[in-house]
Amino acid sequence: MKIPFLKQLQRLTGPVAHEVVLAAPGPESARIESAIRHLLGDLPDLLMAAVVDVATGKALATYTADRDLRPGPLVGFNAEAVRQVQAGLRAQGAASEKVEEMLFTLRSQLHLLRLVPSEKQFVYLAVDSRDTNLAIAREVVRGGIALLEPPR
Repeated sequence: MKIPFLKQLQRLTGPVAHEVVLAAPGPESARIESAIRHLLGDLPDLLMAAVVDVATGKALATYTADRDLRPGPLVGFNAEAVRQVQAGLRAQGAASEKVEEMLFTLRSQLHLLRLVPSEKQFVYLAVDSRDTNLAIAREVVRGGIALLEPPR
């Protein structure tokens, strides 16, 4: 039985686990949700996923497998890292270069973010390195990117 009040009560204690959460409805929300669902379909054991606006650092959609993992605050820092690398490239005079992907490797996790070609958004994915290798994670993220911003 689904009781809306109980669902709202759960949200007060932190992110909802095992559910795609969209930041706001809008014309892009269907594409954003389909990108997250693509990640989940191909990597059912993923730890976290998000679609993030680079300019604001806000998550447009999130998913977490564990209530203790909080993708919302984390992706803001990742967006700042992207902006800093982009600024560094401009400062070096390498403005024609573009950031395509960033990888953060932890002892037991891989955190991968890949920008869409327009560089306005990125797909963020965190997996347990014992469950998924980097090549698989990269390929799945590329599929999510294609759903967000199809190649021209």
